[in-house]
Amino acid sequence: MALTYKTFYFNNLWMDLPMHSKTVTAQKGRTEMAIKQPIFSLAILAAGALVAFGQTGPDYASAYSITTPKPISPAEGTTTPSAQATQRQNPYLGSVPAKSTGTLIKLSLQDSLARGLRYNLGLVESEHASSDVRADRLRALSALLPQVSATARQAYENISYQEIGLKLPAIPGLPALPATSGGFGYQDVRVAASQRLFDPQLRQRYQARKADEQASALSVKDARDVVVLAVGTAYFQVVASAARVETAKAQMAAAQEFDQLTANRVKNEVSPEIESLRAQVERQSAEQHLTNVTNQLEIDKLTFARITGLAIDQQFELTDKPSAVRLAEMTLEAATTDALSGRADLASAQAAVRAAESTLRAEKAQRLPVLSLSANYGGGGRNVGGLSQVYEIAGAISVPLYTGGRISADIGQAQADLERRRAEYEDLRGRIAYDVRVAWLDATASNSSVQVAEKNRALADRALEQSRDRYVNGVTNYLEVVQAQEAVAAANENTIQSLYSLDVATISLARAMGAAETRLPQLLGGK
Repeated sequence: MALTYKTFYFNNLWMDLPMHSKTVTAQKGRTEMAIKQPIFSLAILAAGALVAFGQTGPDYASAYSITTPKPISPAEGTTTPSAQATQRQNPYLGSVPAKSTGTLIKLSLQDSLARGLRYNLGLVESEHASSDVRADRLRALSALLPQVSATARQAYENISYQEIGLKLPAIPGLPALPATSGGFGYQDVRVAASQRLFDPQLRQRYQARKADEQASALSVKDARDVVVLAVGTAYFQVVASAARVETAKAQMAAAQEFDQLTANRVKNEVSPEIESLRAQVERQSAEQHLTNVTNQLEIDKLTFARITGLAIDQQFELTDKPSAVRLAEMTLEAATTDALSGRADLASAQAAVRAAESTLRAEKAQRLPVLSLSANYGGGGRNVGGLSQVYEIAGAISVPLYTGGRISADIGQAQADLERRRAEYEDLRGRIAYDVRVAWLDATASNSSVQVAEKNRALADRALEQSRDRYVNGVTNYLEVVQAQEAVAAANENTIQSLYSLDVATISLARAMGAAETRLPQLLGGK
């Protein structure tokens, strides 16, 4: 019986990585800043295909198996338009790669997280977006502060009396006056200052930009949690693929041993030739399976390198292995409470609500009077040595009387934006509770499946050993050995898959609860 090979895609591979973006809308002389909050979902982006070892007959696919293809594969053209669009939508799949060291480096999970938090493109873009919002806050602050400037002027003029409406009467006995003053030069040097003494609209706009800055800073913190999720998932993807390679090597060695054994039995006329043919098919299938899983391992390592900022040609080895880690002593209710109080994206959404409230107050303040003061002081004259003191002080008050409904429209738009932000905040609270519950259920189920898979693997190994002894002693034929080999292969795959699912579910739970940088080592038992 020939072995077949199936490709499984796990929905616990990749979180739907959020985007941090900033939308700036200019309308009628005013700028509104909207910070799109990072959206966390337990929908997983397939970041790597897991090549699993199966058999004909019953399907050994995991309960987490879906058929979603991975969006970016380094083995495919990542510069194609579709791949570039995916990269723009999910910058956490990319990085700013460092240079290759030329030597083999060993990376623990903590080392990989540190690299991801330094080089991952999603975090880099989030930090730059936060700098843009900070600049907007400084710009809004400058409008509230005094504006001081200095000017120096050197002029040469010839004034027309008719142009300025000056008409002097004719004097009898004297020639007519000239039409112009004649050319003359003068110098003017002044220092000017202006200040808005009372402008509630500007003050509220500054409060809105300040809240936007707080929201942006919290978004950067949330982006770090997303990087932890992306790096951790990619890390254990590589670890699982490496375990599959080791399992495939052991299966190939066993297939070669049985091939030699059946060949000797056929040569000694103890077994029919068909058993030797079956053994050869098993050996060749095992060799092909090893080639497939080795190729998949290299692809997963390239994906990991792209996320963590490693050079494509950098040789590395991951040191942490999957293990059956039990959940920390906590309850689902406590985990949900921690998430609602510690998630940075929820705090960012709350800051966005405050920004929208300040924007609404700013629009309403357009109806209030604005009081400003301006002054300048300096000197003027024909030359620097003969300057005379000049100055000007002016106060102004401006009150809108009729704007054609513009202010009402601005208020209505700001009110709609505020309601939208409040709805997004409440929705995010619900989704966070959902995310925590789903991650908790996945982690609990995966922890149970690990224990079952390890027991099944031990039983399958014993069954294979007994089938081998029965075949050597002539009690059964080679078909029973083939079936036992397939059962061992399926048990090994289920064990690897269960361990990987447990680690990914634990990473997802750390992300769902927030503060993943510090929480993940606790949940993974100090990794």
